Amino acid sequence: MSERYGIAEWYGHGLLGLTPSKRARLANHALEGVGSGHPACPFQEGQPKCNKKGGVCGLRKYSGSEGRIVAALGNLVVTCPRRFEQEGVVFQWLADILGLDPRKSGLAREVPFMANTRTGKPAGKIDIVIGESKRGGLAWHGLEIQAVYFSGLGMNDDFLTLANDDGDRPRFPGAVRRPDWRSSSAKRLLPQLQIKAPTLRRWAAKMAVCVDSGFFDSIGGPSENPRQDIDSGDIIWMIPDLVETASGSFQLTRGYWEVLTLEESEVKLQSARTVTRAEFEESLRARLGPFPAMSRP
Repeated sequence: MSERYGIAEWYGHGLLGLTPSKRARLANHALEGVGSGHPACPFQEGQPKCNKKGGVCGLRKYSGSEGRIVAALGNLVVTCPRRFEQEGVVFQWLADILGLDPRKSGLAREVPFMANTRTGKPAGKIDIVIGESKRGGLAWHGLEIQAVYFSGLGMNDDFLTLANDDGDRPRFPGAVRRPDWRSSSAKRLLPQLQIKAPTLRRWAAKMAVCVDSGFFDSIGGPSENPRQDIDSGDIIWMIPDLVETASGSFQLTRGYWEVLTLEESEVKLQSARTVTRAEFEESLRARLGPFPAMSRP
């Protein structure tokens, strides 16, 4: 029996809960590209049209046999940051952690906090800021939401298969792909925190980070002695749960959180070691091949 990652949630719908005709309709939307006819995103306020190419909210690993999915393995891997906005759970959760009054709190997006030294135009933004007006000023904190990239072939072949399939169980994913934890963490999230967190620390504000459980596990998971005193660090790590329902959809709920310093977060996100010379050369021997044939003048 084979195992591969494939679509878990699509335009807000759990793949395994869809009828063949519904799968075909969503596949045709995915093949058309982003446009006015796209389904609405059920996770964003006001449910605007989905603007993610292909409409895949998340992946998961499946086992398969005879070209069909047999069972789902593991949790949803979130590939679209908007997925974390379901019912405002993360925003309200963060406000509670920070002790903000929900009746007076608000949310702002894409707030400029760096400016081009030559033009004065915004050169860096804080994605989401949660704040509360208080006498004499503002109490506010930043939030970075990080979805997961995946490596391997794109999804178009799977869309084509699903558009022309009427089997009760979906077809098994046709290509090998996997979540790219490294690109999502050390290459994407880490530089964002290194730029933003020191400035927020000087301004006496916190930076929160929201990722899924698979992402957090890939960088070491919960600390041995987790802290939930917001004054003990710079970054609030939030890992919501995505609970699968009887209908095959997923419900976002509050999950685990802890506070780390920027330096502790850097160590987690760089969770890799330099291999030994012997390990490197063993891998090199397996890869060495002849030079490409050179064309002669």
